[in-house]
Amino acid sequence: MKRKRRNHSAAFKAKVALAALKGDKTLAELAEQFEVHVNQITQWKSQLQERASDVFATAAERSESSGPDVKELHAKIGQLAMANDFLSRRARSRRRCERKTMIDRSDKLPVVRQCELLELSRSSVYYVPQPVSESDLALMRRIDELHINHPFAGARMLRDLLRLEGIQVGRRHVSTLMKKMGIEALYRRPNTSRKHPQNPIFPYLLRGLEITRANHVGAMDITSIPMRKGFVYLAAVLDGATRRVLSWRLSNSLTTDFCIEAVEEALQRHGKPEIFNTDQGSQFTSTEFVDLLQGQGIRASMDGKGRWVDNVFVERLWKSVKYEEVYLHAYDSVSQARQGLQSYFKFYNERRPHSSLDGKTPDSVYFNSLPLQKAA
Repeated sequence: MKRKRRNHSAAFKAKVALAALKGDKTLAELAEQFEVHVNQITQWKSQLQERASDVFATAAERSESSGPDVKELHAKIGQLAMANDFLSRRARSRRRCERKTMIDRSDKLPVVRQCELLELSRSSVYYVPQPVSESDLALMRRIDELHINHPFAGARMLRDLLRLEGIQVGRRHVSTLMKKMGIEALYRRPNTSRKHPQNPIFPYLLRGLEITRANHVGAMDITSIPMRKGFVYLAAVLDGATRRVLSWRLSNSLTTDFCIEAVEEALQRHGKPEIFNTDQGSQFTSTEFVDLLQGQGIRASMDGKGRWVDNVFVERLWKSVKYEEVYLHAYDSVSQARQGLQSYFKFYNERRPHSSLDGKTPDSVYFNSLPLQKAA
């Protein structure tokens, strides 16, 4: 029996996108609540963010952005045909998960044709994800703990470590859960692909550099936070010399916007560093993120591919956060996770002594070094 195509109203899409943008629930929870695919929610959320400015546009601005008239469109039919062929070939070169987010059920082009152009099976597009089981959530939490302690361990080693603990699981299932959590084994890989010109990779600037003062080097990274139902992503900005957490954000999707918000808050409250170090994730190589750093005159630095040791002080932060806060609490909601992390980061900055700081707290070292810089 042929499944009836679902056509969602604009009001329904707006409702789902606003719920995702609010960030109080994980994407898994929203997918179960509204009975739509996680990728569809992510797409609607991005569309809402991109078109939000149109609400406040004047009539003149709308007319300017309304596009060419009919005659101009007819004159460009040949160009559009060639462009369509070019874009189709480019789109098919993307990863399968990225191509799935390009599907737009509200578009006039039938979903069947969209699948053909993107070389996707219709079953993968129409698939409605099932909520993550309790056993998988417990397994994901244990995998996350093992990954923190053994970042070099891949799916096979993690499978064997779990079996030693009496947990019978296959390598492929471990690999699937790792992909859901956004983690992978960290090791040096050969450079077998060229960098895309639209996603520049910057050299690693911290090798051999003495980082001894506040606001010299800033660093940022993203990690997954397990919840009782699903997971969210945590991004944090750290001062390299004092280990102080300057700002942080939670998001239910791996987008660029929450990373930019965290950096903007850090710059506004604490000033700009000379160097800002990240890994080579798509959020940090995006045009918006790179423009933000370069617009402030900050030198961008990026870890080597798969080299977690290049950003080791952020990795140590994740270990502290997870063992001292996250693993001790099974968060029921995003708001509960946000409250718990807010309390922990306050403790981390103000009261937690650090061996790398001779037993002092990040706050005391950070703020005591600022007057010396101003005096100099």
